[in-house]
Amino acid sequence: MRIILLIWAYVMGTVTMMAADAGQMTAWLQQFDKEQGGAAVTVANQVMRAVNDDELTDQFIQFASTTPIDSLRQQVWYWAAEWFYDRQQYDLAEEYGLKVLPLLSEGSDIKADCLNLLGLAYMRMGDFKRAAYYAKQCLEIDMRSGDDDRISSSMNTLAGIYMAAYQPHEAEKYILQALQHADKANNPPRKAVLLGMASEIYHTLAQDDKAVDYAQQAFAIDSTLQRPQAYIRLSQKASALLGLHRYREAENILRRVIPAFEQMGDAHARAIALNRLGMSLLCQERQREAIPCYRQAAGLFSQMGDLYNEIHSHRGLYESYWKLNPDSAKYYLDRFDLLKDSLYTHATAEALSRYNAEFDNNQLKQENASLSSANRRNIIIGATLIVILLLATWWLINHLRRRWQQQMQALIREVERLREANRPADAQAVADAQQPDAATQVTDIPSEDDRAFLMRVIEAVYDGMPRGDFSVETIASQVNMSVSTFRRRLLAVSGKSPKAYIQAIQMERAIQLLDDSEQPVAEVAQLCGFSETSNFSHTFKRIYGCTPTQYRSK
Repeated sequence: MRIILLIWAYVMGTVTMMAADAGQMTAWLQQFDKEQGGAAVTVANQVMRAVNDDELTDQFIQFASTTPIDSLRQQVWYWAAEWFYDRQQYDLAEEYGLKVLPLLSEGSDIKADCLNLLGLAYMRMGDFKRAAYYAKQCLEIDMRSGDDDRISSSMNTLAGIYMAAYQPHEAEKYILQALQHADKANNPPRKAVLLGMASEIYHTLAQDDKAVDYAQQAFAIDSTLQRPQAYIRLSQKASALLGLHRYREAENILRRVIPAFEQMGDAHARAIALNRLGMSLLCQERQREAIPCYRQAAGLFSQMGDLYNEIHSHRGLYESYWKLNPDSAKYYLDRFDLLKDSLYTHATAEALSRYNAEFDNNQLKQENASLSSANRRNIIIGATLIVILLLATWWLINHLRRRWQQQMQALIREVERLREANRPADAQAVADAQQPDAATQVTDIPSEDDRAFLMRVIEAVYDGMPRGDFSVETIASQVNMSVSTFRRRLLAVSGKSPKAYIQAIQMERAIQLLDDSEQPVAEVAQLCGFSETSNFSHTFKRIYGCTPTQYRSK
């Protein structure tokens, strides 16, 4: 999860609501832009609750009534852009990404994340000129940071943009560099993503033996980690098999993954797989079976505004109808030409030639310098105001962060005491383990029933952590409760939300492994349910004030 400046505050005026749809989110954001003071804070908290309900943040962000309006705008607009991108509404992700960009500190991680998001959104909308422009700025920030994991991620974004723009040789340069940085970062999930991209690039370059090999490597990693992304790797492998004319084998894989994508709610991956299934059927001269595949894919891409992939759907429909119905074939050919002309203009091609895969692109640096000079006065004034506001709230941020750390550490010790009480050597040990230290107590002493309930929760999380299967829904199911009943019961017993309590269990397990074993930090992260070591280190440091490596060395 991205590292950003969070403003921690007490729970004030919490508004209960159901998961927001796009219409409701848009209405809240429009209202937020009109409000000031406490009214703006109330709307901002509604927006952040919706973001949290979709699990885009690693912890619920809620603002105090004294939070400055510029700090609110930074958070609300940035997370609105993330929320709309996650919902595949790229035009709205672009709108809020551009709104927040001037408010973000130069060279910060959150600015790099916002630039990366804009690059991806423009790529999905077919504006490759602007996609490359923003993604290149993101890479420059990440290169200065020296963080190999972030560098590999931003290079992967640029590889995807050049792939979408039919420049696979440029994409290849980026993906090979990205794989080298991923090896240094020792991040298996990231490596799987990059190997999948490499598979697509080499498929486009007609090197399908390589493409199959990269896809198989990616699938092996995701399968070992039991990640649902393994289905995406299979879809990429099927694409390479099509290039090798192994149509029946590709078809069997695609018929396996499409229902999985539908169950996961991943409309984009499902639409891409439908396109590939249509092609496999078309290559086997099964045109009538190919048509509904391409139609479904075209409808999904149209809803998402993904012109790049919608073009392939219409081309497939044209080729499928060619022998069956010439009039329908002509309609889809016209539609294909219209989309192609709107996507690949001369201006776009000319712009992309300027953003080649050279890391020292002087043209881009000159454009950035010119833009900075033209807006220097506004930037200085705006930056000064932001610094003043941040200084005014600095003491509050640090105080609330320390208080939250103390509460989480106390909760972690409560979890440890419960586990120890469940496996004592004698009756006195039970009594000792059940007596909380007054200095660290976060809840009243639970009853026997409540302790039994909490132990069931702890055991369920322990069981699911190595597999990454410990969501609130999963834990509620294992304790035979609905999600809403489980939330209410856990809050009543522990005083904490399910998300906070589960995170405390993860950290209790992390401390135990770091203290009692010599396992590498990456393995500890995996055993504690973190798919990425960087996320584990970030969460650990936020709670304990040091990285896992620093903790172990002490």
